[in-house]
Amino acid sequence: MARTVEEVALSTNRRRALNMSCLPVHSRPPSASQRAPRNGPILTRCRSCSVPDQTCSVMASELCKTISVARLEKHKNLFLNYRNLHHFPLELLKDEGLQHLERLYMKRNSLTTLPENLAQKLPNLVELYLHSNNIVVVPEAIGSLVKLQCLDLSDNALEIVCPEIGRLRALRHLRLANNQLQFLPPEVGDLKELQTLDISTNRLLALPERLHLCLSLQYLTVDRNRLWCVPRHLCQLPSLNELSMAGNRLAFLPLDLGRSRELQYVYVDNNIHLKGLPSYLYNKVIGCSGCGVTIQMSEVKLLSFSSGQLTVFLPAEVKAIGTENDLVLPLQELAMRSLYHTYHRFPKDLNFLSPISLPRSLLELLHCPLGHCHRCSEPMFTFVYPKLFPLRETPMAGLHQGRTTVGFVAYCCSTQCLRTFDLLS
Repeated sequence: MARTVEEVALSTNRRRALNMSCLPVHSRPPSASQRAPRNGPILTRCRSCSVPDQTCSVMASELCKTISVARLEKHKNLFLNYRNLHHFPLELLKDEGLQHLERLYMKRNSLTTLPENLAQKLPNLVELYLHSNNIVVVPEAIGSLVKLQCLDLSDNALEIVCPEIGRLRALRHLRLANNQLQFLPPEVGDLKELQTLDISTNRLLALPERLHLCLSLQYLTVDRNRLWCVPRHLCQLPSLNELSMAGNRLAFLPLDLGRSRELQYVYVDNNIHLKGLPSYLYNKVIGCSGCGVTIQMSEVKLLSFSSGQLTVFLPAEVKAIGTENDLVLPLQELAMRSLYHTYHRFPKDLNFLSPISLPRSLLELLHCPLGHCHRCSEPMFTFVYPKLFPLRETPMAGLHQGRTTVGFVAYCCSTQCLRTFDLLS
């Protein structure tokens, strides 16, 4: 019986399939899914860095070559920026590491952590730049880099800075801007050589407790956080030259801020609750645009005083304020001033005053007064005589052109100082 065309074609296909199944695997032609597309070969991607395998292989080869050359020639500087690194290069930690390396640049990669043996393999590291990565935690191992002078961890995803950072006794520049930090460990105060601290654009509610012990600190930047106040101890920093606290929630400033001659630049722009600047700042370079916006402060209960349409909030330690008619100081204030003058020359002797005989808050004030009279430098503890000078009525008004509604406040110790104080003298 004659077969139809369809039957002949089907029979031919069956024989062809049977013959193909008998061929060795390596002899079979590629399947449709294995064939290269018309537009080019199929590109598989590296699982660790999401770039094509071939490109990744080339990058890895170049990285190894760069590190090998640095090890062989004992380079002091190594640039590994823009390498799309997701992990710290093992080549850096191989064998004895890079014993001569002093500066390591690894900006704009995708690192998430640092190796625990970093100090062992890079013992002479002086500067470490890790700007723009994805690091979440500063590990304990960082504290072993005893020669480190500059650490840049800006633009990461930091949530925790370990206390061991206080062991970096040679550290001079610490940059932690643009992270997610809610607090810093008090051990930051152990960084006696620290000159620059940038912790802007985080979620900080307060500054480190012992920051005032960083006696070499010159530049402090805390812009765009959630600070409600500035600790008065900060005024004790002898070398502080520039302080920037723009874009926070500050309602008042320490009475002594600006008393130090070293402090020349203060920026408090866009603190909408802030309406009073200590008169010490009058001859400084200040930025206060966006301050003094009329707004209710229901969140915080603070003592305040008014002059005209301007209301100024005072630090929480101020228990009462005086006017020209209050000629007699409160007994508590008189006692505190007497104790201070008796023992301030021998600070260690203040330890005899136990918290039982004197409340702890007052004991702390003896060590660090609320402020000093802007007229005669007499220490003050719980009671002040404020005198307000609206900025718009001073020669500085033209510099701000109505962009702020604040005033300079002179804090005086007596009615006599209150009457004789002159902002322009």
